[in-house]
Amino acid sequence: MPDRPNIILVMTDQQRADCLGRAGHPDLLTPNLDGLSHAGAFFRNAYSECPICIPARHAVMTGKRPQNSGVTGFAAHARIADEANTLPNLLRRAGYQTASVGRNMHTYPHYRRYGFETVDHNQDRFYRDHPEVQPLSNTGGIWSDWPHEHDHGLSPSGITARPWPFEERLHETNVSIRKALDFLDHRDRESPFFLYVGTVAPHPPLLPPACYYDRYDRDDLAHEPRVGAWLDTDRDPLLCSPTRQPPHSIQEPRVVLEGHQRRSTLAGYLGLINHFDDQFQLLLMRLASEGIADDTVIIFTSDHGEMLGDHHCFRKSMPYEGAAHIPFLMRGPGIDPHTVVDQPAALMDILPTCCDLAHIDTPADVDGSSLLPPLRGERLDRPYVHGTHCAMSGAHGGFHYLVDGRHKYIWWVGPGTEQLFDLEADPYETCDLAADPAQTSPLERFRAALIERIADAPEGFVRDAKLVSGIAYGSHNTNATIV
Repeated sequence: MPDRPNIILVMTDQQRADCLGRAGHPDLLTPNLDGLSHAGAFFRNAYSECPICIPARHAVMTGKRPQNSGVTGFAAHARIADEANTLPNLLRRAGYQTASVGRNMHTYPHYRRYGFETVDHNQDRFYRDHPEVQPLSNTGGIWSDWPHEHDHGLSPSGITARPWPFEERLHETNVSIRKALDFLDHRDRESPFFLYVGTVAPHPPLLPPACYYDRYDRDDLAHEPRVGAWLDTDRDPLLCSPTRQPPHSIQEPRVVLEGHQRRSTLAGYLGLINHFDDQFQLLLMRLASEGIADDTVIIFTSDHGEMLGDHHCFRKSMPYEGAAHIPFLMRGPGIDPHTVVDQPAALMDILPTCCDLAHIDTPADVDGSSLLPPLRGERLDRPYVHGTHCAMSGAHGGFHYLVDGRHKYIWWVGPGTEQLFDLEADPYETCDLAADPAQTSPLERFRAALIERIADAPEGFVRDAKLVSGIAYGSHNTNATIV
């Protein structure tokens, strides 16, 4: 291994862990990502600590879990408090050339670089460079700055899909990869580099180029939404009720995907991933042609997943596998081919892993762990990943979850209800074991572990060594009751 390898962090947005051929998807073509995992490591149990974009990306940038980064939900104006110790700043001070291209890291304000020496984000000047793509408005509003949002009529959060209506070279995924190649063309050849490459895909709007949409626009797709036997569609308190969130709205998080709507949504979503995979090959080819593939570590992951109709949910922000379980691959010098890691991994592990690769000290207040020891077959001193999300209006009252690679435990803060799933026997969480007397031991073990983890949280989740329901997540509530 070179003393300090180049590091490329590639992040798609909203990609499920099972949406890889390597993960056994029956329909989706991802040969380049599959090849990356076979040439290196496949982390089978990687999770987003807060399955929504901003806190997930803060975990990457800070190496901290949501409670310690200060962001436990969608907080558009959340700054990174410790700018000096962001991932790019740590590597920059160690002599790395740092750059961010494509879809930005959703940091605020957008002009803050947080340690990236150069940034070339798609939303910064896309319409100036490509006026042939009509934006939603000319007001400079938040949505009009993004290259994937214009007059096609599709929602940036909805289930509708159609082929990309412009030249493929103008697609946001193509632009992101092209900017990565441009960085490689102009980089400092005498310094190692850290390059972050982001894409919006497969986040809606579901707009793959036509050939990718057409490839999956068929009725024989094996990918079916999974619906838990524990789910009461009309009265389940964990989901939006039909009266508050009409299930036929294209933007609401509660939806029944079936028939032609299911087929179209899947064609858009899977098509975007297949399209990204083909574009990703251009980056791999460039590294090989320049002779630096063997000197470069590639980390591929996503900020969170997509429910894609599972348990009648769409989008993210849920503790279930569709939203919380993410793809995580690594390839590079010193990483043995065909490595499979079953220990739970998380986004906060990226920062200490990169510090380990660069042979620099990880800040003492970082919560994540370097993933290099598991690549050598060593165990992390961490039995589980802890995930959370604060209350979302009309969707849920917040949750905490623990996952150890075998079981997942969920505690819903508002109603105080618990769920327990055996992910080996039931990978899509269709059978809730929380009320099964035979599962009392793991339920109590996870409950005790969660109590220990959040006992000192300012919200008051724990009182008298017991979990407290009725908490207004993020504020103290004297009317809470112990369960």
